[in-house]
Amino acid sequence: MNARPEVVAAAAQVNDVALAGPSEALGAQELRQRACTELLRQAAIRAGLLAADDPAPVGGAVSEAASNAIETLLDRELAVPEPDEAACRRHHAAHAARYSVGERLRLRHVLFAVTPGVYLDALRRRAEACLIDLRARGRDEAIGEADRFAAAARELSNCPSGADGGALGWVAAADCAPEFAREIFGQATVGVLPRLVRTRFGLHVVEVLAREDGTAPAFEQVRAAVAQSLRQQAFATALRQYLQLLAGEARLAGVSLVQADTPLVQ
Repeated sequence: MNARPEVVAAAAQVNDVALAGPSEALGAQELRQRACTELLRQAAIRAGLLAADDPAPVGGAVSEAASNAIETLLDRELAVPEPDEAACRRHHAAHAARYSVGERLRLRHVLFAVTPGVYLDALRRRAEACLIDLRARGRDEAIGEADRFAAAARELSNCPSGADGGALGWVAAADCAPEFAREIFGQATVGVLPRLVRTRFGLHVVEVLAREDGTAPAFEQVRAAVAQSLRQQAFATALRQYLQLLAGEARLAGVSLVQADTPLVQ
């Protein structure tokens, strides 16, 4: 049975607009995401980009008009500089392995899936407990030669691979969700990764069993990809700063955005 979430969602508001219905129970991450979206929706109204009578979100979902207005607002308000040649070259020199071609990893994972009605904070705590246990204990003499990671995957994973001990086999970056690939490719780590990998599917405890290095193309061959990566980083930074500015001017109740991650850019 899931534990109660840490946040009483019904009491959370942004400028007197409720972020959740009376019967909704949300984790802190989802509540922050709703607060960020509501801050942007209200900013779009103040900027004249959205009708003042635009309906408040229901279940965290904004209207189509609000979604379009928020996109227009961000295009107007966020200053995202175009990366110059020198910045691109510095980034590539520091992260050349990230752009390698042909790199393959042999992986296994334990997936804690985000499903309707799941308490996100309770899910995160379960995933973190699993990660700490696997990193601390490795193989457990109590279960003989059996692999503790495989045992955890069979017991806890919400992925069909759990029946096979979490094994995903050999995979390339193109075989994975982009946010998953960013966390595990272009690194040197072999073994259980030291932190959870967050994707659209949920939280993953990941073990890299083996790596096959790829070929690192010359900078000129990957310049466009490098520039796009720097644009994304700049956008994320600008959005975090803008949201903090909006939060500082708003009346917030039941939710804190101070030094919080920005879920909208994950």
